[in-house]
Amino acid sequence: MLLHITSLPGDYGVGDLGPEAHRFVADIAAAGQRYWQLLPVVPTGAGNSPYSSTSTFGGNPLLISPQSLCAAGLIEARELEDMRLPASDKVDYGLVYQEKMSALHRAAGRFSKRANGEMKARFEAFRSRSGSLWLDDFSLYEALKHVHGFPPAGRTQITNRLRLDLSEEVETQRVIQFLFFEQWSALRSICADHGIELVGDLPLYVAMDSADVWANPGKFLLGPDGRPTVVAGVPPDYFSETGQLWGNPIYDWEAMARSGFSWWRARVRHATSMFDVLRIDHFRGIAGYWEVPATEETAVNGRWCPGPGALLLSALEDEIGRLPLIAEDLGVITDDVVALRDGFGLPGMRVAQFGFDDVADSSMHHPDVYPENVWAYTGTHDNDTTLGWFWDDNPRHRWWRLPKARRKLYRALDGDIAGGLVAWVARSRANTVVFPVQDILRLGSEARMNLPGTPSGNWEWRLQSGQLDDDPLYELLSVTRDAGRA
Repeated sequence: MLLHITSLPGDYGVGDLGPEAHRFVADIAAAGQRYWQLLPVVPTGAGNSPYSSTSTFGGNPLLISPQSLCAAGLIEARELEDMRLPASDKVDYGLVYQEKMSALHRAAGRFSKRANGEMKARFEAFRSRSGSLWLDDFSLYEALKHVHGFPPAGRTQITNRLRLDLSEEVETQRVIQFLFFEQWSALRSICADHGIELVGDLPLYVAMDSADVWANPGKFLLGPDGRPTVVAGVPPDYFSETGQLWGNPIYDWEAMARSGFSWWRARVRHATSMFDVLRIDHFRGIAGYWEVPATEETAVNGRWCPGPGALLLSALEDEIGRLPLIAEDLGVITDDVVALRDGFGLPGMRVAQFGFDDVADSSMHHPDVYPENVWAYTGTHDNDTTLGWFWDDNPRHRWWRLPKARRKLYRALDGDIAGGLVAWVARSRANTVVFPVQDILRLGSEARMNLPGTPSGNWEWRLQSGQLDDDPLYELLSVTRDAGRA
């Protein structure tokens, strides 16, 4: 099942790691499922995107459950009641951030007095384990932003006096991160009890506005002013005449290699401690990446550069053993990417919606031709829901106005577009199949999670309480059993 935690129902404006997450695990386990795939659970940055984070190591404070904090004695029952927000199928991030962060600062302030001895011991262990790796830098970075609005140009400019002035806020940020990972650990235990494995998402690049770049400038291609000299993107293709200019700083892969890829080793070791499987977003950038001068306004005037390739993946194998990775290999994939993926035995991806659209290499995404070593989806978080995709610009659902290929699909599925495509993908040869919850519920474009290239209105969709009830779960179990996958 593909569902981000923010999309879970609940009374506090955004899905979180509390009772609704635990209930979802039990529900999908009862429906015969094995995996729960999430988007990145890191602190979000610009546009509330989990792919633009202030830390590749940290946890998103908005995912911390107020109910679990109340159970731990860190917020009062009356405060919990005051935090309740009206039911909505959209997240109001501005309102949620204001309410949640205020409550988290109060909880962190009470931690030293109210937490029991066992919890304090776990905090000290967490601080010792994570401090020098990422926690201390991230907490200082967040404290600087919280108090001053922005961090100075580099970590070396932080004076001892400033550190002392910020010590209380830095400790608050450490406690908030500890509370996230406490609740994450509880969710992991629930998943283990129900035989559910968690699938995480690891973006290849990190954001410029991040503790990662601020604390490790020598690992990125930056100029003397600390700003990127080149940025990441993809060249013009079928989908965009000017390409996509993401703006992320690009790694100094030579410097990374000289250190034995120590930062990447730590990053993947940390991620695999949280998840059972990881999807590497933009896998092709490991083989070769599109580099664009930072002064450009589009991605047209870029160039292909060789990535770290097998050197990086071999280093990660040395660190953690067999790589539990999914290679996100969508888009224009060249022979070197295929060779790298197959050389390490990594599964790729297939998206059924592409198999019935007029896009490059669409035939490989048709469910009837999937190889075994892939993870197959009806759609991903970047796609419209299957129902929304199918009807597209035909809001009145008049099937005779559809393109010929979709009319044929409509007849093949007896008009049950979402349910029919779910069953078709389930019957494919793919070793693993993944379904967005929106497709299980046969929801339309109103439930779309993300429209790439748009700056607002994304990452907001939420389930409503009771929406994923016994009927769709029983149907999912039946489809899973009929495909021999339960």
